Amino acid sequence: MKKWILLLALISPSIAVRANTVTPQFTTGSMNSTTTTTQTITEVEQVQVFGAAVNTWSGTNVTPSADIAGSGTTFTVTNTANPWTLETTTRAAGLVEQWDTTTNYTINSTTTSLSVFSQ
Repeated sequence: MKKWILLLALISPSIAVRANTVTPQFTTGSMNSTTTTTQTITEVEQVQVFGAAVNTWSGTNVTPSADIAGSGTTFTVTNTANPWTLETTTRAAGLVEQWDTTTNYTINSTTTSLSVFSQ
């Protein structure tokens, strides 16, 4: 019997759910909002330059004893009465130059908004 009364109470259309009306207590208003953000970006650049083996010479008033690629090559002054110059370059194949660069960027951003409302 109690079950029937409970079931009847649940399905009865006479019990309706009603919401209360909410009336705001303001008529007009405004709101300011400011948002500030900061971004930091780090850029790392690494560059490597590779080159071939190099054996060169240049000069004035000098004479090589053999090809510069030879291990026992010597240079002699051709005319000892005149000035002379000699420049030799020997480089093994491989890494010639390397750059490691780090750049930091900081970006600051500010957004300001105004909201106006009324009833």
